[in-house]
Amino acid sequence: MATLNEEIKRRRTFAIISHPDAGKTTLTEKLLLFGGAIHIAGAVKSNKIKKTATSDWMEIEKQRGISVATSVMGFNYGDYKINILDTPGHQDFAEDTFRTLTAVDSVIIVVDVAKGVETQTRKLMEVCRMRNTPVIIFVNKLDREGRDPFDILDELEAELKISVRPLSWPINIGAKFKGVYNIYEHSLDLFTPDKQKATERVEIESIDDPRIDAAVGEADASKLREDIELIDGVYPEFDESEYLEGKVAPVFFGSALNTFGVKELLDCFVKIAPSPKPVEALERRIDPEEPAFTGFVFKIHANMDPNHRSCIAFVKVCSGKFERNAPYKHIRTGKSLRFAAPTAFMAQKKSIVDEAFPGDIVGIPDTGNFKIGDTLTSGEEIHFRGLPSFSPELFMYIENTDPMKSKQLEKGIQQLMDEGVAQLFTHQFNGRKVIGTVGQLQFEVIQYRLLHEYGAQCRWEPMTMYKACWVESDDPDALAMFKKRKHQFMALDREGRDVFLADSSFVLTMAQNDFPKIRFHFSSEF
Repeated sequence: MATLNEEIKRRRTFAIISHPDAGKTTLTEKLLLFGGAIHIAGAVKSNKIKKTATSDWMEIEKQRGISVATSVMGFNYGDYKINILDTPGHQDFAEDTFRTLTAVDSVIIVVDVAKGVETQTRKLMEVCRMRNTPVIIFVNKLDREGRDPFDILDELEAELKISVRPLSWPINIGAKFKGVYNIYEHSLDLFTPDKQKATERVEIESIDDPRIDAAVGEADASKLREDIELIDGVYPEFDESEYLEGKVAPVFFGSALNTFGVKELLDCFVKIAPSPKPVEALERRIDPEEPAFTGFVFKIHANMDPNHRSCIAFVKVCSGKFERNAPYKHIRTGKSLRFAAPTAFMAQKKSIVDEAFPGDIVGIPDTGNFKIGDTLTSGEEIHFRGLPSFSPELFMYIENTDPMKSKQLEKGIQQLMDEGVAQLFTHQFNGRKVIGTVGQLQFEVIQYRLLHEYGAQCRWEPMTMYKACWVESDDPDALAMFKKRKHQFMALDREGRDVFLADSSFVLTMAQNDFPKIRFHFSSEF
């Protein structure tokens, strides 16, 4: 039996993040291919092939060709146990991605060689910087025309505000793309466009090996040597400790669609990426090696299986060993719970697990016990830092179009809100329900899922609204006065906390000036 420490050391839990269309889901597929977890990679975009990507299994994802919810996949690669969290790239689903970043130890960022760094990637990088999460960058789509690799490196440093160090280097790009020189392992990989097969490797002694000239031609070989010399002159030696502190990002080049450069990325990743790290709780710091189990819910997913109305809470194991059927304390309610059928995921295929270790993600069937951010422990009173809900930017009234189905609608809204898809506010003035989201696409997804998963129909009614902010005060009289004066703008969130719905920035600024004793919060974590 492997000890707890050995199990922790072989775990690698990471998220793949990028802008939509940079090739994130394709990269996830190829990593699974090397892990032997799938045997044929589904072409994510092609309509001719009816096989869709393994990590996109919700109906709406198959129709749109985008990832909507974070999927969790685990597989073994050599001596390592790898847990990938594939996140939605689309900015309307940013909250799901922010929450996922709280559950991982490192991140791979995918960048399109032609488009470079895009806004969504910048935002996500800020979250990584807040937590000093180590980052590896994969520059994708080198078989298409794009920008000069040196320009891309400069842009990565400027836009993501992090030092970079290339660990592989392309030989030409686009139509003339011939392959990649692996700086980390001093080897040469030649490019053959093939979606199922890995690359052809040329054994070489060093960058001056004449076999390089024979493989790629003299002109390209001498350009490669000049480039490598320049890289060694400009960029310091790769220092693993600086990567682990989140100061330096190693960069790899390749083409995920053609399975090129992916294995090199994976081989380097398992060697240098961190195993599960200590987690800060409100009471103290929790080390993964502690024998007592602790974990937190970072995501709830309704209807994994449309035939059974099931909710699943995803728990990240932070310390100790999680065991099936053992009693664990649910800190928020104080109840003791046992889980007879905890599962581990291979996208939608799930299997029951008997034990899980720090870094693993366990799916627990949820009958309405859990909320995002809940803590489970072996008994100790521990609260993990809450997961932020940001102030929504778009608001609509949600109205029932079929009075016979009001129960289904209510249940559907409740489960989708538990999942953190959007936020629900109840207007204190007229009792109407207001849904707040970060992006327009959310409303379509909610309407679609209510109809297809709950059989409930809703329609949206527009409302003019600038911001929702949580309000509190140490002076009960001031708060009562504020609520009385603003009663037509007051709502409650699902926790019953007071929320002020400001319909313009002017109204919000005036309220802040008129009521100095009231604190206005734009994130629910206060």
